[in-house]
Amino acid sequence: MHFDYTDKVKGLRERLLAFMDEHVYPNEGRFFAEIEANRAKGNAWLPTTLIEELKPKARAAGLWNLFLPRSHRAPEGLSNLEYAPLCEIMGRVPWAAEVFNCSAPDTGNMETLERYASEALKDQWLEPLLRGELRSAFLMTEPEVASSDATNIQCRIERDGDHYVINGRKWWSSGAGDPRCQVYIVMGKTDPAAPRHSQQSMVVVPANTPGITVVRPLSVFGYDDAPHGHMEVVLKNVRVPVSNILLGEGRGFEIAQGRLGPGRIHHCMRSIGAAERALELMCKRLNSRVAFGKPVSAQSVWHERIADARCRIEMARLLTLKAAYMMDTVGNKVAKAEIAMIKVVAPNMACDIIDMAIQAHGGGGVSGDFPLAYSYAHQRTLRLADGPDEVHRQSIAKLELARHMNLPDEVEMPITRGS
Repeated sequence: MHFDYTDKVKGLRERLLAFMDEHVYPNEGRFFAEIEANRAKGNAWLPTTLIEELKPKARAAGLWNLFLPRSHRAPEGLSNLEYAPLCEIMGRVPWAAEVFNCSAPDTGNMETLERYASEALKDQWLEPLLRGELRSAFLMTEPEVASSDATNIQCRIERDGDHYVINGRKWWSSGAGDPRCQVYIVMGKTDPAAPRHSQQSMVVVPANTPGITVVRPLSVFGYDDAPHGHMEVVLKNVRVPVSNILLGEGRGFEIAQGRLGPGRIHHCMRSIGAAERALELMCKRLNSRVAFGKPVSAQSVWHERIADARCRIEMARLLTLKAAYMMDTVGNKVAKAEIAMIKVVAPNMACDIIDMAIQAHGGGGVSGDFPLAYSYAHQRTLRLADGPDEVHRQSIAKLELARHMNLPDEVEMPITRGS
């Protein structure tokens, strides 16, 4: 495995770093100030003018749709390995990825449409998503069941002539609060009597279809994440054409596995960026403060924490690159162990390092004066999003145990001391 940056990636990386320095970091305060101004006017869910101003600049800089590999509709798309260092940089600021049309859940939805939708659905929804003209949401998780097991989903998708009728309640529908959100991808059951992993299907649902009610936003540690939002959504007798099905009935679980692989590793790439920034802020803070007669950075406890942080970031980055390399070369299915491992490792690592940085900042660390509290809330959520840690650990353990199972004709040799 060779993880060297190609000349192409080096050039994109330099452009992206310059863009972040010029347009993103200086505007972090403006982003939240705009949201609060909109909230004061009675609607926190209005898109920020900042993001809309920066999108054409990012596109002009050639920093657009970098996440989508192997698509003639997005020729600028990179391989997973090429995209990793760029996604990491975007992850240093939680809202930055949208500037480059590389933010969830749109990236996962665009990849889903590209891989599994009909050409008509691609023309209708994928093309405007790739242009950044609208946003989307993914409706899978449900409040009434343990959605860590996707086969528990109760939302029904029932055929009625040339239409499907959808009934269900979803939550943590990220993006559904944005008024630009015009399309949902909904996962539900088309045949509860089918084999366990063939009961589910996915269907494309225009957000303005009658019968859809966005009930409420859900907050994370008090943050409502406006204008993006994580919504509870009710679908009551929602009718869409049969042609809106993806791949066909009973293929929903298969699509989910294909969709969540890239989505998971993109989250991990951004987690590394968040951890890098937290370490950077921590070191600057420690160097600038004096306690008990000497710089806080001279206290030995911080030496241990800084060293541990650097080691863990580097280990997580290498595992991310390995997973990305395998996804590119042998496919997501073969790389499932590596994807599961990094999905456990990266958010946990980021949470721990951001927590160290919060501690280094004292009271300021938990305030809104620094980006750490918001970053921690985001990273802590990732230990649940796209499958909780426990599910990924279970998958890793099963794969590891399977490697060491004896075949029926094997005879286990006794372990003896050497002479």
